[in-house]
Parts: sequence; C-alpha cells; structure tokens
Amino acid sequence: MSRYARQTLLPEVGAEGQARLAAARVLVVGAGGLAAPVLPLLAGAGVGRITIVDGDTVALSNLHRQTLFTEADCDRPKAEIAAERCRALNGEIDVTGQKQALTCENASALVAGVDVILDCADSYAASYILSDTCLAQGKPLISASVLGLAGYVGGFCGGAPSLRALFPDAPDSGASCATAGVLGPVVGAVGAMQAQMAMNLILGLQPSPLGQMIQYDGRTLRSTGFRFDDAPEPNRCFRFVSARQLTADDQIVDLRDENEAPVPAHPDARRITPEKISEIDPNKGKRLALCCASGLRAWRAAEQIQPDWPGEIVLVAASTS
Repeated sequence: MSRYARQTLLPEVGAEGQARLAAARVLVVGAGGLAAPVLPLLAGAGVGRITIVDGDTVALSNLHRQTLFTEADCDRPKAEIAAERCRALNGEIDVTGQKQALTCENASALVAGVDVILDCADSYAASYILSDTCLAQGKPLISASVLGLAGYVGGFCGGAPSLRALFPDAPDSGASCATAGVLGPVVGAVGAMQAQMAMNLILGLQPSPLGQMIQYDGRTLRSTGFRFDDAPEPNRCFRFVSARQLTADDQIVDLRDENEAPVPAHPDARRITPEKISEIDPNKGKRLALCCASGLRAWRAAEQIQPDWPGEIVLVAASTS
C-alpha cells in the first residue's frame, strides 16, 4: 500500500493533489515549538522539499513544547536536528536544515527559492521581515504566534494583505515565551492549524487560507476566525534592516544601556534611552536607525519621533542582525 494512501483517498487530495505536495518547495523559519507539529505533518504528507532555517540550539527549558527534540539533543543546532527527524520520517523527500538566523540580508534569497513560507519564529522582527519580503516577491506567508494560553495563525501576502495590513502598529506587549511563559499543547494546536493552512494552500483548496485569520484560546478551547481580504496596506512603515546595512550617512541610536548591551549594535551608534528619544535633533541629510534587542522598543520610539522626523526611520533588532 502506498505511503500516502490514506490521504489520496480524499477527493480534496487524490493523485493530482499528491503530485502538488511532492512538487512543493516550503521554507520553515524557526524550528521550535510551532515547527514541532508543522514539520512532521508536512514531511509525513510528502511535501517534496523543505528548508528549515533557525540559528538557535536546543535548550532543556524549551522541550515541553519543542517536541521534535530530546534531552540528548541539547546544545545541538535546532535546524539540523529537525531536518534529521523529518528525513527519518520520510526518506522520499528532500529536507535541508540551515543553522542561521533570518535577517534582512538573507531573507530575499531564502524566499525567492520556495513556493510557500511558514513563519514559526518567536520574533517580531523575523515576522515583519518575512512579510515585507513575501509582499515584495508575491509569495504566500503562513504566519503564527503563541504566547501564554492563546495564539493565532493567518495567511498573508501572495495576493492577500500583508502582516502589516493587519498589524500596522507596534505590538502592545514586548512579552515573549521566555518572559511570559507558554503552554505546550496551545503551541501544538496552533502549529497543527498552521500546517493545515499550508496544505490547503498547496492543494488549492477553497476558500483560500490567504486572507484568513484564526485565533485560538487554550483556556476556553475555542477558536474564532475572520477574513481580512480588503485590509489596506499602511501608507508608511518602519522597515527592519541589519546593523551591517547601516552606513556613515545614517544617524544611529542604540536604545539599550551598557548593562544590557556592553557592545552597541554599531560602532557609530549613540546611546539614548527611549525616554529621551525626543531630544534627538532632526538631521535632514541622514536616515535615522533605532536599535534594540527585539526591535519592539525601536518601533515604539520610531512611532514617537516620526511626526517630527523629516526623513526615513529604520529599525534594527540586534538579536537578528
């Protein structure tokens, strides 16, 4: 019996759908909690080519939700271990693990070589970098996020509005899984929905997952959804750039103090706390680059100073540079 017999029995799949899955090229950014259900489900379904990008290593404190890994994997590269697990599950597909963080410098090339992009990264900067890149290239993005007992997954770009169209402003909270906590089954549930949205997209099922948002509450065990097909793109936005992309023509501000970041994001950076950001004198000849760890403080500072700044403002997330 064929490996895929149980899914090709479905009229939504069949031989034609299975051929689509086999021909699909998928990029998964982040090999942590969301990827734990995403990767085995896509690999098991026969998605032909999967590229996994993650610059981190396996940590014991993450194993409650990053169930692709074992205690023996601690301190080993997530992307490489995840690729090994997928290859062990299905030897018929091509799976590559790349130990590198997604940045403004490598995003364009990574996205250009695939058909579908899955954002499984626990990073504001990575999500918006992916969305900006996918919007520019017309590639579909399935993006998900989980914190505490709740999360969401949505289909963006590829003809649908981008992440910025739905979330144009800086997030209200700077909390992350590391600071606020997260429950493993919630991550698993949202990750499984993310894999389903990717499969629906590859198979061409209707309604399209692009332009669809699903929110899941693990406390009440309820999910809600809505479509955002007509959400307008913002007139302006603050792009993320890498510290290596900054030049002598930029006015560079690092919002972190020396205790947080002994080495600034750039040698030419001036240290200013977010509370004093309004004291910067606008210089019409320079682009303003605001730097912090995740990009969130920089984004909020940019929103504060933007009405008085005549030129472009860009953001640098030191954790992805």
